[in-house]
Amino acid sequence: MKILYLLSLLLLALYQPSACAHAVVTDYSLKITPIHANQADNVRLDFNSKIELGLSQVFLVSKGDKQTLLTIGKGEKQGQVNIEIPALVSGDYALKLKVFAADGHLTEDVIHFTVAP
Repeated sequence: MKILYLLSLLLLALYQPSACAHAVVTDYSLKITPIHANQADNVRLDFNSKIELGLSQVFLVSKGDKQTLLTIGKGEKQGQVNIEIPALVSGDYALKLKVFAADGHLTEDVIHFTVAP
């Protein structure tokens, strides 16, 4: 009986529910659809968990480490976020993410991309 009790305690200590994971980008539309110069566009990000949009921020990082807060909205599916991208000149950019998962974990990430002429 004592062995069963100890085994139960061990299993509880090792158990880690998946709800305690950070929000990780699993896919994004920039992989398939590039941003074209001088045209406003949208970027879709897919996460492995639900996102708290009201607590999350996405910044556009441009030359000289200039950061501009972007507007984000809910995507079609759970864990999907749409980001409004303003018209950009050709060059190198990044999206700097500060995203809160529904379970309260903060994830920071950077996605680099190029706008071609």
